[in-house]
Amino acid sequence: MARWLIRWILNIAGIIFTSYIIQGFDVTLLAAIVGSVLLGLVNAIIRPFVLLITLPINLLTLGLFTLVINGFMLWLVSTLIKGFDIQNFGTAILAALLITVFSSLISFFVKD
Repeated sequence: MARWLIRWILNIAGIIFTSYIIQGFDVTLLAAIVGSVLLGLVNAIIRPFVLLITLPINLLTLGLFTLVINGFMLWLVSTLIKGFDIQNFGTAILAALLITVFSSLISFFVKD
């Protein structure tokens, strides 16, 4: 349970750090906390269906379309949470890429 909490806190920090790096992605601390929970739910519930529907495009692009899907999931969360603001879809894709890198690094260093 403690490792789950550490990963969650580090993912929140990754979202906040991403907002400092990428211009056009602004987030408050409370929005980052709520956004990380909602992003996890969206990725668990909606993302598998979207990946299945876009499988042909994903195969043609050798998996690069997944980055667009990740950006869409992040943009979807930004439409639902006040204080989790993304200026445009390009910004959402860049932010999703950076958040994915942070999340992968966290998963590498904090084992279950």
